[in-house]
Formats: sequence, C-alpha cells, structure tokens
Amino acid sequence: MTVKIEAPTMGESISEATVAKWLKAEGEFVQQDELIAELETDKVNLEVNAPQAGKLMKIMTGEGDTVSPGDSMGEIDESAEGGAAPAATEEAPSEAPKTAAPATAAVSLPDDLSPAVRRMVEENSLNAADIAGTGKGGRITKEDVQKFMKGGAVKAPAAAAPAAKQNTAEREERVKMSKLRQVIAGRLKTSQNTAAMLTTYNEVDLTKVMELRKSYQDQFVKKNDIKLGFMSFFTKAAIDALKAWPALNAEIDGDEIVYKNYYNMGIAVSTERGLVVPVIRDADQMSFAEIEKSIAGFGAKARDGKLMPDDMAGGTFTITNGGVFGSMMSMPILNYPQVGILGMHSIQQRPVAVDGKVEIRPMMYLAMTYDHRIVDGREAVSFVKHIKDVLEDPGRLLIGV
Repeated sequence: MTVKIEAPTMGESISEATVAKWLKAEGEFVQQDELIAELETDKVNLEVNAPQAGKLMKIMTGEGDTVSPGDSMGEIDESAEGGAAPAATEEAPSEAPKTAAPATAAVSLPDDLSPAVRRMVEENSLNAADIAGTGKGGRITKEDVQKFMKGGAVKAPAAAAPAAKQNTAEREERVKMSKLRQVIAGRLKTSQNTAAMLTTYNEVDLTKVMELRKSYQDQFVKKNDIKLGFMSFFTKAAIDALKAWPALNAEIDGDEIVYKNYYNMGIAVSTERGLVVPVIRDADQMSFAEIEKSIAGFGAKARDGKLMPDDMAGGTFTITNGGVFGSMMSMPILNYPQVGILGMHSIQQRPVAVDGKVEIRPMMYLAMTYDHRIVDGREAVSFVKHIKDVLEDPGRLLIGV
C-alpha cells in the first residue's frame, strides 16, 4: 500500500514553505517517524517525518520547491520488504555517488545526496567523491556541483592561480538568500519605511545586580536548577517600565493605537540562519527562575532548529543583547509592528563619579529605539531612566516602587 508524505502544519501565520533538503533518496527504506526532509519557512525550519515504515518510492518535490500544508511531497510503499538501502541499479553510471547511509546511520554524512544533487551528478557523469561539500555536515549542494563543473571546488584542488590573474567570477560565490533571511530583510526595511524611529541612550551601573547574583547564585541554582542570569533582571525591569509608560507596549493599527494590557517579551536570539525572536508570554506573571528557564529553553530550541512559528508570535516588546558579541554601543531596529526595543550591550569596568569620588564600576550602555509616531521623547527617555533606576536598585522590584 502506498502512503503519501504530506507537508506538515506550519503555524497560524505561515501558509507555505520551501523544501530545504531531502535526507533520504528514492529507493531507500525508512522507519516510521524517521526524519526524511526539512522545510524552511520565513520563521523557522520544519521537519518532515515518515508517516509509515517502508520504501521511499517517489519524491515529488525537489529542493527549492514551495509547498503548503497537506501538499503531497512523496510516496512510501509500506508493503515493501527490507531495511537497508538497495544496491545501485544497473543503469547507474560506474562513477555514481555512494548509496546513502541506512536509516540507523547519521543523516548528515557528506555522501547523503539530495534528489536534486543526485540528478545533477548522474546526468553529468560526475564522481561525487571528488566534489567538496559546503553544506551542513559537509553535504554537497547544487552550488557545489555547479562550481565543480566550472572547474573549482574539488576536495584536493590544484594550487590556485595568483589572485591578480583570476577573473571576478572565480573569486566570488553566489548563494541564494534563505527564506528567513529574505523575510528579515523585508521586515527591517518595513520598519525603516513605516516607523518614525529614534533612539535614546543611557548607561546603567550594574554593581547591585552583580552583588545580588553573587550572593544568591548558589542558593538560586540549588532551588531552581538554573543559573540566575542578567536577562531576568532586564526583563523584569522592562516590564516595570512598560507598566509606567504603556505607550511603549502598544502598536498602531490603521488610525488606532492598540494598548496591550499584557506583557509578551520578545528575546532576540542569534542563530546560524539569522536572528529570531521567541516570545515569553505573560512574563509579568513569571518568577526570575521561570524567565531564566524560558530563555534557556528557547535558546536550546533555536540552536537545534526546533523553534515553532507559535514560539515567535504575539510579542509586545523586544529585548536584544548585542553585548554577548562584544558590542559596546549600537542602535537596535524595531521589531515591527512593536514600537519599542531595548538594546543591551557589553559590561565594561569604567571609572565613574560616585558621591564626589571616582570609582570603578561595571557599566553598561542602554539603547532604546522607539516609534516617534506614538511615543514622545519624554516617554522614551523616562522609560530608559526607569529601567536604569530599577537595575541600580533592584530591591525596587520586590516592593513595586
């Protein structure tokens, strides 16, 4: 009996995805629920798993094709017997690429070719073993095959000609933008073209925050099984400031301003594919430990490519931390349609004046970009000053002043 492989549900706001790669080839046997393909959306990667065990008889969508939820991507013959990849057919050329690894092996082996790449290799009578793979895990991409056919990108290339004698095409590489990167570019440009963005700056002395972390870190870890970081302090401080200055927790909808009476905090996370912003919902109702666990969980999911579209929906305000990369000062861009974003930066030991004396303190620059269409300068400056005051005296969070 033949079973269809269907494109999975993609989330409330996503209607289509691009086939990023097939991890199994036609003729291979797969196990039920085994990962066989990956899709790329404008927000996250999605996995396609085998609906039944059997032989992958037909792949109907190649890499780069667009699919919608429920579309047929291929067919599995669940009545086929076997469990290992079949031997090469008689029609296969003598220099055909190696058969992909069986289901029990890692799917990221360099010789695990996608259908599109396999066709290119076979149609041009190439030896896949000679082609250098630049994809994830050393996998060969279509661009690698094209470059190889032009005389480059072999695994053991001859000495390159002097740069001065190489033409421009040989010294450049063209890679199609991922759907996520295209969407990021489009949204950032939308922010620039739509919002009246301004940025206000301040600096914060983190002495007391660092003292609190040092004093209670061991007890915090013992009780909650997670470390007390800086992000929970900044998240709590931002929520406190949003309650005092609600225009920063709003958005424009036509000729109306929508004030949000809930606090869904977006925490920007950098991944290999680009910047994503998972959302901590109702963060005002969470403890420090719950916030830290949420951030850690989203970070792990982002690194593993497991974030789902719903994880990044519904944010009302965003915090981004360029300090983890060493940034000392930057201007964050709005996560449209939100009207405020707080930028954290690296902590630097700097001399500051304290009660008429010069002391070395752990200082951080804060940057807050806002939409001047509904947020005035007074509100924006006061908002950042509120965050500064709370962080310099974190006990205020306990008593609500």
